[in-house]
Amino acid sequence: MSLAGQFLYALAWLSFGVGHSLLAGARRNRGALAVTGRFHRIAYNLIALVHLRMVLAFGRWLAAGSASFALPAWLLWIGDAMVVGGLVLGLAALRSYRAAPFVGLAQLRGESDDDEPLALGGLHRWMRHPLYSASFLILWGLARSPLGLATAIWASLYLVIGSRIEERRLIARYGEAYRTYRRTTPAFMPRMPQA
Repeated sequence: MSLAGQFLYALAWLSFGVGHSLLAGARRNRGALAVTGRFHRIAYNLIALVHLRMVLAFGRWLAAGSASFALPAWLLWIGDAMVVGGLVLGLAALRSYRAAPFVGLAQLRGESDDDEPLALGGLHRWMRHPLYSASFLILWGLARSPLGLATAIWASLYLVIGSRIEERRLIARYGEAYRTYRRTTPAFMPRMPQA
């Protein structure tokens, strides 16, 4: 991928990050998706999915003809282990969430977004953003070509910045409970047990 292609791909990721972060704060009765009413969470998820697919397709177009890196077998195995580890971590992290509000079905039934408790169980006992950690593992495990590397860089940057934006919303929503949690629990890497 050329330097100009990298720049354009970075801009595409920036568009995803800005759009995703702006829409993340939407609620049934306020925000950019208020017009969708009870469908706001489903609309948010669909828009994010379509936008992400567009960014990735644009990246594939920009990187057309780029060959994969010539990596040694041991490095490919490490990448495979990272991807598998990321998938396992992501599935384990999803267990800490109620599926219906996460997907948008609870909102369709009329449940309020504000009724969702702060997730402190499961993997959240050891890290604040286990889904992001899972994403990092998958992204970097798949960084085997210029496009894969560019995707890992720009998506990781988005995840770091997006986590900061998300934490501001969580502080506004949960107040001191989230501030205390943030002080005692690392963001992406679990803290090693003290001897």
